[in-house]
Amino acid sequence: MNILKTLKRIDVKAFWLLLTLGVQHPLFLYPTYKATKKCMRTATAYFDRKHYLNGQANAFRHAYWNYAIAKECTYWSKNEDRILQWTKLITDWHENAFRNREMARVMDFHNNAIGRALFKEHRTSSLDNILELLLKMTAQSVRIRTVMETTRHPNALVHLKDD
Repeated sequence: MNILKTLKRIDVKAFWLLLTLGVQHPLFLYPTYKATKKCMRTATAYFDRKHYLNGQANAFRHAYWNYAIAKECTYWSKNEDRILQWTKLITDWHENAFRNREMARVMDFHNNAIGRALFKEHRTSSLDNILELLLKMTAQSVRIRTVMETTRHPNALVHLKDD
């Protein structure tokens, strides 16, 4: 993951927002980077490059990413609300900085929220335990075609295309 190469893909407004978030939450930058790298390695190990598509593997990656960011941030703060606020801020920033089609965005935001909800429910669980749980959830991920379908599955991972 090349940070400079990635930053070149965003516009100036998104860059300044990221800079602002970083200044407001400096202790969470490194754990977020670490969690992101771990998430990408894990998703690739289990799903190869399928996690870049809009299938079950992508649903897994987004939920795991959010849980991993929150979990890594617990080493820097014990304030769960602050950690979850940061996790939402930075992952929402990502979804807005790297625009996707509407349904893909809906899917990503939904699966990000699932990861944060899992953190709230399983804060003390290890990443390995969450990995196992998310792999089971991935196998049961629901294919959606409309925004309304997403709201019918508030506790399930969702995807647009079957892997």
